[in-house]
Amino acid sequence: MPQSSETLIPNLLPLALETLRPLDTLLEEARVVLSAELDAGGRISGKALEQHQYAAHGLSWLATYVDALREMARWAQRLDNKGRFGEMEALILQIAFGEYLSQLSGGIPMSQAEMVRLGDIGLGDTGALETLPVRTLMRGNTDAARKRLVALMIERDGVATFGDTGLDEEYEMIRDQFRRFAEDKVVPYAHEWHLKDALIPMEILTEMGELGVFGLTIPEEYGGFGMSKTAMCVVSEELSRGYIGVGSLGTRSEIAAELILGGGTEAQKQQWLPKIASAEVLPTAVFTEPNTGSDLGSLRTRAVREGDDYVVTGNKTWITHAARTDVMTMLVRTDPTTDNYAGLSMLLAEKPRGTEDKPFPAEGMTGGEIEVLGYRGMKEYELGFDGFRVKAESLLGGVEGQGFKQLMKTFESARIQTAARAIGVAQNAMELGMKYAIDRKQFGKSLIEFPRIYSKLAMMVVEIMIVRQLTYFSAREKDNDRRCDLEAGMAKLLGARVAWMCADNALQIHGGNGFALEYPVSRVLCDARILNIFEGAAEIQAQVIARRVLEKT
Repeated sequence: MPQSSETLIPNLLPLALETLRPLDTLLEEARVVLSAELDAGGRISGKALEQHQYAAHGLSWLATYVDALREMARWAQRLDNKGRFGEMEALILQIAFGEYLSQLSGGIPMSQAEMVRLGDIGLGDTGALETLPVRTLMRGNTDAARKRLVALMIERDGVATFGDTGLDEEYEMIRDQFRRFAEDKVVPYAHEWHLKDALIPMEILTEMGELGVFGLTIPEEYGGFGMSKTAMCVVSEELSRGYIGVGSLGTRSEIAAELILGGGTEAQKQQWLPKIASAEVLPTAVFTEPNTGSDLGSLRTRAVREGDDYVVTGNKTWITHAARTDVMTMLVRTDPTTDNYAGLSMLLAEKPRGTEDKPFPAEGMTGGEIEVLGYRGMKEYELGFDGFRVKAESLLGGVEGQGFKQLMKTFESARIQTAARAIGVAQNAMELGMKYAIDRKQFGKSLIEFPRIYSKLAMMVVEIMIVRQLTYFSAREKDNDRRCDLEAGMAKLLGARVAWMCADNALQIHGGNGFALEYPVSRVLCDARILNIFEGAAEIQAQVIARRVLEKT
């Protein structure tokens, strides 16, 4: 344990561990109350869940906070057991518990305009938040604690993270390697790529392939490195810290590899996985349609079998990096008699790689760019298919009607990876805000000396660590073949909010300069905004979490 000081609550770690039981009690009380409200003959009524959406989503955020604080307590305990729980880590833990417990009591921000309170979920006065440990820790987010944390941050300026992440040395070596790559090859050029709306240069993709980014979690027998999802998180964090576009390049390979590993035939694994791992083949995900959004069950793009081919007709939208890729994981309707998930299949559709002059040279395929605020390095496209032919042997798994089930298997990894990208964006914002606050002088002193400036930075560091621990926990669960869709969803939900908070506050620290396009923080704000939308919009994510929490026994 760190030496006691006037800023630290005595017996901090034991108190944090003691709060876990009352928090579990609180969550169970909320679950029972809401379950009774939504019950329809022993199951959760979908109609009632939609009708009581605000309360259900409030339950999702409550569950996310409880799990997040649990992982923070476990993180601190692991560090303490290893003699690595120092003053900075103690301050992060204290502020985290102080703030999140106070929000549980007074109101959790689901968005800027939506504050959910326990009464919204159906809870009246509850004794769970009246225990001595809880009430003591609620007082932990003090000005003195935030000021001291930032003072320690200034002393350690230049390190990759503030606070011990709790990872083993192997992972921190990986972090250092990819942080150096991002610092040398990405950070100096990222803002120019953004302002010019330019594609990330192919040389960057080639070097990332050589570093193993695209085959990081692909098993060694298929040409990958066979590393853990935790390693994927660290790599995604550091690349996204440099530029979210670079950090997201690996997402397409991660999704494609998960689809093929989970649902492909052995021949398909042998054909595609080594090429994806080496970056010889660049994949893209082709799922969303103009009128479906998150409602994939109503997908209309159809694929009709004609001899040895499927003939694809329909439209897709928000397809990332579509022009420069070689294979599309394409969700289509192969059974025209269905209007739900049952008739969907996944194709591994080959296409020629496009060029600047001719981005979509394939016969039967057209495309147009969607201009976007941020997340620009790979570009977004609308695609049209009219008689586009795909070899029948490209049907994932060789059996029709399995597409949605196959896609569902990728959601855990995709959301863990997205949470890691959010951490990287948040880290970037925090670093930009901190540097500016130190360098900028006002009224005879640095901005960072003003309480509302150092408090913003302190909360960035604290919430980044909270999301990081929740994300790492999800990754460990995935690595151990345990179901973690709930935890991955929570990490993504909270991570997106934290990334936006960090970017918005970092821009605020910049004042008017933050609103100028020449300052990188303006780009980070635009990039952060997408995290609450893709890979499951916040509202959809909260709905999924709510159903899982309510179904838990």
